[in-house]
Amino acid sequence: MSSQNRILAIDLARGLAVIMVVLVHTLWIYGSPVTQSETWLGSIIHFIGKGTPMFLIAMGVSFTLSRNQSIVLSIKRAFYILAVGYLMNFLKFVLPVLIGTVPDNFIEAYGWTPPATVDNMIYMFGTGDILQLAGVSLLFMGIINHFSKNKYVPLLIAGCIVVLTREVHGFQIEVLGVSYLLDLLWGAGWNVYFAVFPWFSFILIGMFFGMWYKEQNRSNNYLFARMASWGIVVMAVGGALCYYNFEYHFGDYFHLGPGGTLYLAGFNMIMLWISHVLVTKIKENTIFKFLYYCSKRVTTIYVIQWVFICWGMGILGYQQFGVIGVLLLIPFYVLLTLGFQKFVLDRLIARKARRQVAVQKNVTT
Repeated sequence: MSSQNRILAIDLARGLAVIMVVLVHTLWIYGSPVTQSETWLGSIIHFIGKGTPMFLIAMGVSFTLSRNQSIVLSIKRAFYILAVGYLMNFLKFVLPVLIGTVPDNFIEAYGWTPPATVDNMIYMFGTGDILQLAGVSLLFMGIINHFSKNKYVPLLIAGCIVVLTREVHGFQIEVLGVSYLLDLLWGAGWNVYFAVFPWFSFILIGMFFGMWYKEQNRSNNYLFARMASWGIVVMAVGGALCYYNFEYHFGDYFHLGPGGTLYLAGFNMIMLWISHVLVTKIKENTIFKFLYYCSKRVTTIYVIQWVFICWGMGILGYQQFGVIGVLLLIPFYVLLTLGFQKFVLDRLIARKARRQVAVQKNVTT
């Protein structure tokens, strides 16, 4: 999305969400089971973790506002994101296994007997994280956008995904390669955390609002007022369904049913409206600029924090810390992640850009 098309509320929410991810992953990897399930810190961070759909709704809005939405560019972008996702899996899982730094209890948490086998490493390499979801979704988004500009088309598809998720959940055809692709679409196991069904529905909701935003002459007030009102209704319906049958409609966070999906969609639409209120009512400040910075680098920050957190298990162990330990590790990993982004990646990118400019000048002269 070009700078003139950026919506500051989206950037604020996405920047905050990527920082919150560091908190969540630090707790998951280093917090003991008791710390995660029976302490105030575990409760707060697990609540924060419910903000993942903000990434996805923001992704859908941003896609509709990008300058080039061609199907070819969507496919190229999809394969790039998928490549980054699997590179991340290699770096955070496979490489530590190969060099022997992964704690035995991490391998045992999968139900395996250490040391990890080749099949175990292949399983970890194929883990379906949010980047795999984004890559697969981009393929579908390019196709949807190519054949229809009607804002109700992505909304209709989102509704179908929400309704059908539980019915296709775990459906398999035991053919090598095909079974993995079906896991990415609607897997019920723990090799895929963000399956297309139901998580793609959040992106489609973002596309719907992005198209609506463009129809209304890019009015931020109109967009977020509609997000708030729709969010309240959708959250109420989803919450009622979860109350009626929690096991079917919510299940667990990574394998949501219809009610859970609607509840989180509504909740995060309201959070995006709150972000709009903040950027509207509060003058731009250092914190806002910092979150905008993080938003523009969301993919690389996501990869860096996961890799560093997983590498740290070789020194700190897996799920060994109480509340105080996790509280000390959170700022450490936030600073480590952002330091690597700013002082290594940003400088490498700037150096590459300067070289390209120099080459262009030499060509023209």
